[in-house]
Amino acid sequence: MSTNRTFTVIENDWITLKDGTRLAARIWMPDGTDVNPVPAVLEFLPYRKRDGTAPRDESTYPHFAAAGIAGVRVDIRGSGESDGVIDGEYTELELANACEVIAWIAKQPWSNGSVGMMGISWGGFNCLQVAAMNPPALKAVISIASTVDRYNDDIHYKNGCHLYAQLSWAGTMQGYQSRAPDPAIVGDRWREMWLDRLENEPFFMAEWLQHQRRDAFWQHGSIGEDFDAFKIPALVLAGWADGYRNTPLKAVDGMPGRAKALIGPWVHKYPHFAWPKPRADFIGEAIRWWNRWLRDELNGAEDTPEVRAYILDAIRPAARRDHDAGRWIAKDKWTTPEFQTFSVSAHDELTADQPASAGERDVYLKSPLDLGTSSGEWFTLKPDAELAMDQRADDGGSLCFQSAPLEEDTDYLGQTVLTLDVACDADIANIAARIVDVHPDGTSYRVSFGVLNLAHRDGNAEPKAMPHGKKVSITLALDACGYRFRKGHCIRLALSTSYWPMILPPPEDAGLTIDVHSIKLAMPLLGDHREISVKEPDDPDPLPKYITHGPGETRREVNRSLTDNRTEYRIYEDTGHSEHPGSGITSHEIRDECWTISPADPLSMTGRATWTTEYSRQGWSARSVATNYMTCTKTDWLISVEVTAYEDGKEIFTRRKEQKIPRDFM
Repeated sequence: MSTNRTFTVIENDWITLKDGTRLAARIWMPDGTDVNPVPAVLEFLPYRKRDGTAPRDESTYPHFAAAGIAGVRVDIRGSGESDGVIDGEYTELELANACEVIAWIAKQPWSNGSVGMMGISWGGFNCLQVAAMNPPALKAVISIASTVDRYNDDIHYKNGCHLYAQLSWAGTMQGYQSRAPDPAIVGDRWREMWLDRLENEPFFMAEWLQHQRRDAFWQHGSIGEDFDAFKIPALVLAGWADGYRNTPLKAVDGMPGRAKALIGPWVHKYPHFAWPKPRADFIGEAIRWWNRWLRDELNGAEDTPEVRAYILDAIRPAARRDHDAGRWIAKDKWTTPEFQTFSVSAHDELTADQPASAGERDVYLKSPLDLGTSSGEWFTLKPDAELAMDQRADDGGSLCFQSAPLEEDTDYLGQTVLTLDVACDADIANIAARIVDVHPDGTSYRVSFGVLNLAHRDGNAEPKAMPHGKKVSITLALDACGYRFRKGHCIRLALSTSYWPMILPPPEDAGLTIDVHSIKLAMPLLGDHREISVKEPDDPDPLPKYITHGPGETRREVNRSLTDNRTEYRIYEDTGHSEHPGSGITSHEIRDECWTISPADPLSMTGRATWTTEYSRQGWSARSVATNYMTCTKTDWLISVEVTAYEDGKEIFTRRKEQKIPRDFM
C-alpha cells in the first residue's frame, strides 16, 4: 500500500446524530476515494480539534491519509464546535454517540466499511469501552495511556486512597469545558452555545466524590469487568513514567490473543514525540496495525509479540530526563512471572529467598503528613519535576529495609506484591510502599510504588473499618515496572503512612504498628525473553511549529513555613501565547494549583486548582477562569467550583457551586 498518497484536509464537517445533535469533525481524506474507498480511524475527544489537540493530530493523521487511511477527529458533545453540553466522563450517552459516529463513517461513500478507533487518555479509554460494545464496523483499536479499571488505575482513586490528581483533573475539565466554540465554524450561535455550556456543565468533582468506593459508576467503562466481551484486536501502549503504566500488562493478561502490549519509558504522550527517549515509530506501528485489521493485509501484525517492553537500567533522578537508559525486550507469550521473594532478616536487612525471621517484631510508624513531595505527579506530561525526584527526603520519614549490594544484575517486569501484618487504632489508615533503586553513591530512584487505604484491604466495593489494635494481614500490589537493578546497587523497600500530595490523608493520623517479620516482598523476574529493537520515528521532531506570541513558564515549588508549621506544594504552568496559522486562533492557558497541609493535622489539608483559558483572533476574544477548591472535616469533604467568563475583556457570566459530601471510609 502506497504511503505517499495525496489527501485533502476537511477542516470541519458535521455528523448529525439521531437526536439532531451535530458533532464537529476534522477529516484527513485520501484522494481518489471515489475509485478506491478507504478505511478510517476515529478519535473521539472533548479536547477541541480546532486547537487543543491540533499539534498531535497534525503529526499523525496526515501520515495515515498518505497511507490511504482516512483520519476522522471528532469533538464529543458539548466540546469544541459540537452541539450540546458534556454530561460526564465515558457516559452511556458518549459511548452511544461514538457508536453512531462509527456507523456514519462506515456508510460514507468514501469508506470501505472498516473503522478503527484510537486515542490517548480519554480517547484511549473510550476506544476500549466502545470496542467492548461491539459496533459492527469497528474492527480494531489502538489505546494509549488508558485503563481497564477506572477505579484503581485512573486519576480519581487508587486502592481506596483519594488521589490529589482528582481535584487537579476536576479543575482541568472545568476549565476545558468552559471554553467557547469558534465563531468561524458555528457563526453567531457561538455565544449562545458558550453560555449554555457555562450554565449547565457538570460539577465534576461533586459527581466523582459521590462514588468513593468501587461501585457501578466505576464498573461502567471498566472493560476488566468482562474481558470476554472484547472481541477485536487491541494494541495497548503506555509509558513507565506515566500513571497508566499498569494497563498494557493487564490487557494482555485479560485478553490473550487479542491484545498486544508496548511499554516504553514515556510520559503521557504519543510515542513518536514522547519523553524520555527513546521514542517509538508510532506512525509505522499504527499503519501496519490498521492495514492488517482494516484492509486484511497479510503483514504479520498478528504475530507481534504479546509484550514488548523497555527495561529501564539504573535510572538516576534529574530535574529533566530527556533520555532513559535501558533496552527493549519481547515476550512472545505473556505468562504469570516467576517471583523473587524478599523478607526482612533479624538485622533488618532485605534478603532474597531466605526464610522469614521467627516470631513477631513490631515497629510503630507514623510518617509526617507532608511526606511525599518527591513523588512527582500521578499524571505526567513532561520529563521534568513532574517525575519522581531523589527519594532520600521521603525515605527519611519512612520505615526502610534495604538489601545488601547486589552480586549481579537483576531484571524485573510486572507488578510487585507486598504482604505484611499491620494494626492501627483508627477505622481508616493509609499505607504507601515504594521500591527504590539505591545507587552506590546513595542516589535513590523510585522504581515502583503502591498505596492502600486499609479499609479497602478486602476489596474496593465494600470497605470496612480496621479492628482497633488487632493485627490484620494485608496484600498490596504495586504498580508495574520494567527495571534492571545493577550489580552493586541495593533494593530498598520504603513504607510510610502518608504520601502527600499524591494521596490525601484520612481523617485521623493514628499511625500503624507493623510486624516487620511478616513482610514478604514478591518481585516479578523478567524471565524468558528476546532482546529486540524498536524502530524510532523517521522524524525526530514531528510536532508542527505554530506562531509564538509569548513564552510559557513552568514552576513547581515546595515551601515550608517553620513559623506556621505548614507545607505548601505549588504547580504553575503557563503555555504562553500560540497562534495556529490555519485557524488564526491564538490560545493561552494557565494551570495554577496549590496544596497545603500541616505535618501533624490531617484536617488542615486544602487544595485549589485554577484553570484560565483564553482564545482570540483579531476582533474577538473569549476567556474563562475555573477554580475548584477542597477542604475537609473529620466527616465531610467540602468542595466548591467557581466559573467566570469574559468576552473581549468584559465579564458576561459567573457562577459558584458548593457541596458537602460525606467521607465514605476515606
